[in-house]
Amino acid sequence: MELKKELILQIQNIIASAREKAVRSVDTERVIMYWQIGKVIFEEEQEGKDRADYGKFLIKAISQQFKPQFGSGFTSRQLEMNRQFYRTFPIANALRSQLSWTHYRTLIRIDNQDKR
Repeated sequence: MELKKELILQIQNIIASAREKAVRSVDTERVIMYWQIGKVIFEEEQEGKDRADYGKFLIKAISQQFKPQFGSGFTSRQLEMNRQFYRTFPIANALRSQLSWTHYRTLIRIDNQDKR
């Protein structure tokens, strides 16, 4: 018994759609995670007496703690970007699920708010 070509195509489309949604969901959660990490770092820095020095120490210490366990997403550079992400987009509700982390990384590098 041979399967209908339409049936095969329909199932393939279901699989492709589910995979695409899963990837988008993971990326959306990653964006939210990076925003939350940036918020925590920024708020902790505000408690520090000498913010610039404390900020560098804080980010380096967090990186050293988490990079071995969680990998390259927790380098000092990445954590600084998380902090900048929060500072650039301080309202979580303003984040767009249509934008990926790659989009936001590009946007936070634009200094001019109007251009961003």
